[in-house]
Amino acid sequence: MQELIRKDLAHPELSYKLTGIAFTVSNELGYGHLEKVYQRAFAKELTLQGLSFKEQVPYSVNYKGEVVGKNYLDFLVEETVIVELKRNDIFSRKNIEQVKNYLKVTGLRLAILFHFSKDGVKYKRIVNVK
Repeated sequence: MQELIRKDLAHPELSYKLTGIAFTVSNELGYGHLEKVYQRAFAKELTLQGLSFKEQVPYSVNYKGEVVGKNYLDFLVEETVIVELKRNDIFSRKNIEQVKNYLKVTGLRLAILFHFSKDGVKYKRIVNVK
């Protein structure tokens, strides 16, 4: 029997669960809702799956020892994976850079950027190679 979960990926089991959750939410809700609706449904599904998570996790942006801004992660799941949700059809450079910054600031290894598009869920795994 062929193994379905690749062991050479960062957090493979959790990644597969999170991707499944995104597809479940997309299949249930369909396209066209506000981003916050997808976020609420994603949170509900995380709870139903028994995963620990935090929403809208704040972090500070520092410059030369001084806080110059504050941003928020959509989700931090199991204290290991950042999840960012968007409602659009393309992965913009801005969104990818945003997630890369989240990884840099937190020092975490993996983030998944999910897009709820008219064609269903699209996703990118973004790895912090440090």
